[in-house]
Amino acid sequence: MTLKPEVTGFFEPRTWSIQYVVADPASRKCAIIDPVLDFDEKSGSVATTQADAILGFIADKGYEVEWILDTHPHADHFSAAQYLKEKTGAPIAIGEKVTEVQKLWKGFYNWPDFPCDGSQWDKLFADGDTFSIGDIEARVMFSPGHTLASVTYVIGDAAFVHDTLFMPDSGTARADFPGGSAKQLWASIQKILALPDDTRIFTGHDYQPGGREPLWESTVAEQKANNIHMSVHKTEAAFVAARESRDSTLAMPKLILHALQINTNAGRLPAPEDNGRRYLKIPLNLFEGIAWGT
Repeated sequence: MTLKPEVTGFFEPRTWSIQYVVADPASRKCAIIDPVLDFDEKSGSVATTQADAILGFIADKGYEVEWILDTHPHADHFSAAQYLKEKTGAPIAIGEKVTEVQKLWKGFYNWPDFPCDGSQWDKLFADGDTFSIGDIEARVMFSPGHTLASVTYVIGDAAFVHDTLFMPDSGTARADFPGGSAKQLWASIQKILALPDDTRIFTGHDYQPGGREPLWESTVAEQKANNIHMSVHKTEAAFVAARESRDSTLAMPKLILHALQINTNAGRLPAPEDNGRRYLKIPLNLFEGIAWGT
């Protein structure tokens, strides 16, 4: 029998992100998935409001953190994985293809000494690896397409898919970031939709189409029947054509150049310089020809 973890989502409205605490109700062991480190790009301010709220929830529930998991190096928010590791002592983990993302962005940032071996994390998961949260078995499915390194965590009857599928009324994630591929995204989604129909699907973002309240839980059956992309584009060729056409109109996320230098380093902020301050490095004109944001 597949066990059912307790899943609590925490919606972060600045970046429309959903962070998760996934717990085994019997053992009170839990994992934190895709935590957000608050960042205000206008003032350059960093805060731990979101992460501290998660820690408060875990304390109130009497949970013990076994894992801090990222599904991929995020392009629209900073990861709070390192901060939460310092607070809980739990290991941080990500898919092993993060090394390919590190190599790519090392060149973009002109970081000759940056290590691209994934050593910033305690665990790099391979496709098919298994682990546990308390007595609930979990496994790792590689889900490239949105990024080179994206993974899905299947924990009991729940799958955490982040930027592959959104809620059915929002479709699928873009695939035009460096290293992205609409063809790979199609294949990854097919694997997710091959899970049992009653598998709970938890997304990493919700952009609240039509101004509705934030939502982040569906099922495989609901996605197959109602996803506005997957229920319409029934072949790889049709999906890839639609996805690439849509992506060509999209501006880059406003924080991608900020976030990737943090998130390829497991959520670590840049080291302080000789005046004690930390600085971000923004390459100019990296995305030649991309649509401009408003």
